[in-house]
Amino acid sequence: MIAPHPPADPASPRPVRKAVVPAAGLGTRFLPATKATPKEMLPVVDKPAIQYVVEEAAAAGLDDVLMVTGRHKRAIEDHFDHAFELEQALAAKGDTVRPDAVRDPARLADIHHIRQGDPLGLGHAVLCARHHAGDQPFAVLLGDDLIDPSETLLSRMLDVRDRHAGSVVALMEVDPAQIHLYGCAAVEEPGEDGVVRVTGLVEKPSREEAPSRYAVIGRYVLDPAVFGVLERTRPGRGGEIQLTDALRELAAAGTVRGVVFDGARYDTGDKAGYLRSVVRLARARPDLGPGFRSWLGKFVAALEDGADQGAVRAGGRERRRAA
Repeated sequence: MIAPHPPADPASPRPVRKAVVPAAGLGTRFLPATKATPKEMLPVVDKPAIQYVVEEAAAAGLDDVLMVTGRHKRAIEDHFDHAFELEQALAAKGDTVRPDAVRDPARLADIHHIRQGDPLGLGHAVLCARHHAGDQPFAVLLGDDLIDPSETLLSRMLDVRDRHAGSVVALMEVDPAQIHLYGCAAVEEPGEDGVVRVTGLVEKPSREEAPSRYAVIGRYVLDPAVFGVLERTRPGRGGEIQLTDALRELAAAGTVRGVVFDGARYDTGDKAGYLRSVVRLARARPDLGPGFRSWLGKFVAALEDGADQGAVRAGGRERRRAA
């Protein structure tokens, strides 16, 4: 049992400097690829998904990052460490570009690691960060949700925390047919700045039971008071300690706000979302985008004409000629 910690006063705003990235899941949706490779290390174009998340935290000024991992996640620790032998091998070949790509993950932030131990859910993973966060507010970033680097969602959430204290969640309006896949927030009507007061939360409700169309997506800025609530939160859906259940209690006390987000988000939590994310991010890359968009346009046109096999064969011939 994690030792009790005095609850913080949510009326006293403190600057946020720490981020927590839960990364202990088994990744069963991506088996067999995740049998030996952590789901968070699956490449999205040419970077593992978890690197996008740490880059987002660093860009928002969060330079202290705690990874909550589990067994068989050593690859995550290695990725955010220095690889001197690899750097030296690239330098010996006269490579002046890729060494920076190898060094960058270790230079993003001051990164720490702790093991969750028992797979008891997101709420328990957050509780594992108690001693690291102490009495300071902290952000939680889920690795399944990638936010486009051009967006400022996390910075907006930190600003709301600075103004109002308490906890802040990211909300996104979704199709009612999809609301059962998310935690759902009951909210007051959003103001002009897209900030709402959250009055209640329901974990993965049916369409009929959902209090709104606002889904909670994987970004949180949490007051340390959440630890005291999580400590007494009983396991809920799936026998896990749900962060949603703890936030519901805080929302009832009037200390939770939501930031409504309508920007670019990439959901890599399932295979179809993962594939869409790779395509969308590749299209936006200045080094890959022009050629990839051209090929993709021709491929889609060929599909619409029912000539996709010919397009695939032609693409293969072009690659062989280029090689």
